Amino acid sequence: MTVTRPARLTGAALAAVLALVPFVWILRDLAALGSPGDLFRYWAGDRFPLSRPRAATTLLDPLLCAAAAGTALAALRSRHAAAALAATGAVTLAVRLPGLWSHGTGPLVTALAELALATGLLGTALAGRRPPAGPDEPVPTRPRPGPAAAAGLLLAFAALLLAVWEVDRAVRLAPRFAVDRFTGGRSVLGAALGVPPGWLALVLVALYLTAAVSAFAAARHTRPLGLLAGGLLLGFGLAEVARTARLHLHYDVRYVMAPELDLPNLATALYGALAGAAVLALLAGRGVPDAAPAPRVPAATPPPPYPRPPGW
Repeated sequence: MTVTRPARLTGAALAAVLALVPFVWILRDLAALGSPGDLFRYWAGDRFPLSRPRAATTLLDPLLCAAAAGTALAALRSRHAAAALAATGAVTLAVRLPGLWSHGTGPLVTALAELALATGLLGTALAGRRPPAGPDEPVPTRPRPGPAAAAGLLLAFAALLLAVWEVDRAVRLAPRFAVDRFTGGRSVLGAALGVPPGWLALVLVALYLTAAVSAFAAARHTRPLGLLAGGLLLGFGLAEVARTARLHLHYDVRYVMAPELDLPNLATALYGALAGAAVLALLAGRGVPDAAPAPRVPAATPPPPYPRPPGW
């Protein structure tokens, strides 16, 4: 399916506004903290002393901002942007649902705005589709089987790792605290725009598995969905690697003694960073063009009868 020009322009405008919303919050955090390095360390998991101002955003906000900006560019450049619009809208809608029971006015208004914009992206992707006008009009290409299968394996294993980590945390915690990880209860301390960690893990597992299944099937929507999943996997993996490296390799007076190195967590973070980069590289190339339809062969003319009748 292709997307009509009015739908493309509408989707690009919605995606641009969707990217602008977290960007404004990021600028606010930069003004409050005064340093991009401090803000990135906060996103990576470092927590400042109580005397320092707190950031309202998390690492998810710049990642969604970049995804929405890329979707806006894709909608302006390509008539095959329906999958990109739908993927960005669905993921934003899923991660912003917990913001509806936020306690702050600003985060609640932000969640409502982003939910409305994400719903608009989904509606635009569905309503603006149309079949090709003719056999000569190009259609979205399928990914190459080899790279698509490799990307699917990487995403499926990432989903398995994340699910195992989340189940392990849920088993170790008391039932009330385990539920708070999904609902954002008072026991979960986070940024104003933060998503409950259990809920975020559930959304990411669903995204990675959906992208993996699409890659195994070599579906036409594999590329935008896989690029979004790979970008999130790369971003979260790099942030966790940076946090671990700072904790154990950088001298900081806030840490009297660094805890023992968590090798399984470090290995998982390294896998996320490397696998995310690999997925982006595997799915960034051009897909396989559809084979040209075979020319129609005219029906063979039957031979003349023998012997020929009179007057033939």
